[in-house]
Amino acid sequence: MSGIVGIVHLDQSPVERNTLQDLTNFLTFRGPDAQQIWVDGPVGFGHTLLKTAAESETEHQPFSLDGAIWIVADARLDARADLIAKLEDQSQHGLGAAADVELLLRAYLAWGENCVDHLLGDFAFGIWDGPRKRLFCGRDHLGVKPFYYTHKGSLIIFSSTLECLRQHAAVSDELNDLAIADFLLLQHNQDPATSMFADIQRLPPAHTATWSRAGKQSRCYWTMPVDPPLFLRRSEDYIDRFKELLRQCTGDRLRNNAVGIFMSGGLDSTSMAAGAASVLRARSPGSLSLSALTMDDPADPAEKECAGLAAKALAIPIHFFKWGDASIDRNWQLSPLPAPEPALHPWELAATRNFYRQAATLSRMFLHGEGPDHCLLFEWQNYVSYLLAQGRYGRVLRDVLATVLQAQWSASKSAAIRPGQFGPSMQLLPGAFPEWLNPTLGSKYDLRRRWEAKWLAPPAASSVHPMRPVAYASFQDPVWPSMFDGHDAAWTGAQVEVRHPYLDLRMLRFLLAIPPLPWCKKKYLVRRAMRGVVPKSVVGRTKEGVTWATILERVLSANAAPLDPVPQLSAYVDLRRFPKDSPQDQWLLGCALRVRSLNNWLQYVQKKPRPQEI
Repeated sequence: MSGIVGIVHLDQSPVERNTLQDLTNFLTFRGPDAQQIWVDGPVGFGHTLLKTAAESETEHQPFSLDGAIWIVADARLDARADLIAKLEDQSQHGLGAAADVELLLRAYLAWGENCVDHLLGDFAFGIWDGPRKRLFCGRDHLGVKPFYYTHKGSLIIFSSTLECLRQHAAVSDELNDLAIADFLLLQHNQDPATSMFADIQRLPPAHTATWSRAGKQSRCYWTMPVDPPLFLRRSEDYIDRFKELLRQCTGDRLRNNAVGIFMSGGLDSTSMAAGAASVLRARSPGSLSLSALTMDDPADPAEKECAGLAAKALAIPIHFFKWGDASIDRNWQLSPLPAPEPALHPWELAATRNFYRQAATLSRMFLHGEGPDHCLLFEWQNYVSYLLAQGRYGRVLRDVLATVLQAQWSASKSAAIRPGQFGPSMQLLPGAFPEWLNPTLGSKYDLRRRWEAKWLAPPAASSVHPMRPVAYASFQDPVWPSMFDGHDAAWTGAQVEVRHPYLDLRMLRFLLAIPPLPWCKKKYLVRRAMRGVVPKSVVGRTKEGVTWATILERVLSANAAPLDPVPQLSAYVDLRRFPKDSPQDQWLLGCALRVRSLNNWLQYVQKKPRPQEI
C-alpha cells in the first residue's frame, strides 16, 4: 500500500523538485516509514513506504539498477520462486531476498513491455526507460492496486492516489458528468478508464500504457481465460487441489510477522483463516501471529457466535467491532465527508474508518475472503447443456448422482441449510427509471438507453463462457474496482493493506473450471474441504444476515433530514421533480440516496483535500 507518484515532461522541460516533493509529502498517509524522491531533468518519481514484509526492511524507492532505468511501484508479487527461476534463465541470479520492486524491474529488463505476462500479484508501477525516453506503466490483472494519471499536452502525472493528482496546479476540478450519471443511475462508474474528474484517468485493470514523444500506446495484456471443465479422477482430488491452492494463495500473501483477517461467521473467511493458520504454524511451530477482526451487529447474533467458535477451533484471538445501529451516522449530511469519489453508503463512512483504524492496531496487513460467492455460482443448467451437446451422457448421470448424495449429506449434517440460501447477494431489480435526473444530462448521454442496457439485459448476455456464463461475467463488473477502492487507504484513512487470496488468478481459474455439479451447489467444495477443520455450525451455516427491514430502518433514519441541495447538484438532478419524501420503491430509494451522497461530496470537492483529511 505504498504511495507512488511520478511526473514526466515529454517536451524535456525540467521537473520542479519542490512540486514533486509536495506531492510525495501528500502521500505520507499511505507510507509513513520512508519517503524519497528522484529527479533527473524532465522526469521525477516519489515514493512513500509502508513496510509489510521482511524484504521491506531494505527496500528503497524510487529504484534503479544502473541509474538509467528507474521504477516506482506499489507491488506485491505472488509466485516469487517461479519468477526468480525465470529470471535466472535470463542470467539474473542471487534474487532470493530481493524486494518485489527489484524483481519487477528485472522482469522489465528481461522482457521489456511483455514483463507483465510473467507477473502474478497486485501491482501498480511506473518505469522510466532513460535510453528509450519512454514511460511504461502497468496495473495488475483485477485492479487491486489503484493507478490514476493525468495527461495534458506534454505533461504526464501518475499516482496511486486520486487526490494526490488534484494537488498539481495543472489538474482542474472539472467533473466527469458521465461518471457521475453512472453513479446516480447504475451505482458505479461503468468506464474503468475514467474517474469522477475530467482530468484524471484510470489505467484499467490488466492494462499497460506507454508514453513517449511518439504519443501514448495502451494495451490489455490479459483477460480471464475460458478453461475447459476440469474432470479429475476422484472426488478427493478436487478437495486436495483446493486445499493446496488455498495454502499456496494464502501463503504468498503472508510475508510479514503480524497478520490480521477480516473474519465473519461464514465459510469463506473462516476457511481462509484456517489456511492462513496452517501456513503460519508450519513456518513457525509454537508461534502464531494471526488475529481476527469481526463486525458485531446485534441484529445478527449468529455472526458473532460462529466467528467466535471458528476462532476458538483455530486457536486464534478474535476482536469484535460494534456495528449495526452504532455504525449509522445520522448527521452525516451536515458537513462534507472526505472521500475521493461519491460513496454508496456515506452514513457508514465514519464507522468504516474507525473499523480500519482498529484493524491497524492489530496488523498492517489483513486478508479478505471475497470471491467464492461469485466463482461458485450454481449454474447447473448451462453445465448440463454443455455436456449433453458433447454427448457426455454418462458424465451427466454421474454428476447428478453425486449432487443428490451431496444433498443428502448436507441434510443429515446440517438441518439449518435450506435450498437457495447461498450464492451472491441478489441485486435489486430496477422498478422504474428515475425521472428526476437532469433532462439535459439524460439526453446528452442517452441515459435511459444506458440504464436499460445495464439492468434489463440478461446478466450473462456478454459472457463467452459456455458453462459458467454468469460467474465468468461477474468478474467484469465495475463492482470490483469499487470494492478494492473501499479497502484502500484513500477511503479508510488507515495504514492497512488488504489482500485477497480467493482472487488469486490460480484460484480463480480452478474455481471457474470445476464442474458445478456437485461442487458449486451451496459451495459444497469449500464445505467438504472444511469438514473437521472449522466447527460444524460454520460448515453448515445458513448465513441469513441482518433482515432487510432492519437495514431499511437504519438507512431511512440516517437520511431523514430534508435535502439541502448545493448549486452544483442541479447539473445532475431536476430538483423540482426530486421527491421530498423517501420513495417507496426500493430501487428508486437507492437512486435518491445516491443523490444525497453526491450532494454532500460536491461540497468536499470544492476545495483541494489536505493530507490530514485523508
